[in-house]
Amino acid sequence: MVDLIKYIVNSFADKKEMVEIEETVSGKEVTVTVTLDPEDMGKVIGRQGKIAKAIRTLVHAASLKQNKKYNLEIKEREA
Repeated sequence: MVDLIKYIVNSFADKKEMVEIEETVSGKEVTVTVTLDPEDMGKVIGRQGKIAKAIRTLVHAASLKQNKKYNLEIKEREA
C-alpha cells in the first residue's frame, strides 16, 4: 500500500527527494503520513482537496482486500 501512495504522490511532487512516507500500524488501523516540501503541498492536495480525496479513495479501495483501514495524512515539511 505504501508503494501505491508513494507512486501517486511522486507523480505530482516536483521535489521527489523531499517526500517522506511513514507508516504506523495499530491493530487493523494503519496511518500513513506523507511529509512534503511546502511547494508541493498544493500540487498533491489539489484544488479544494480533490487530488487528496482521490488518493484516499484509491487507498480505501485497495485496502478492502487486506481487511485493514488506512488513514492518509498529508503534512508540510517544517523548515
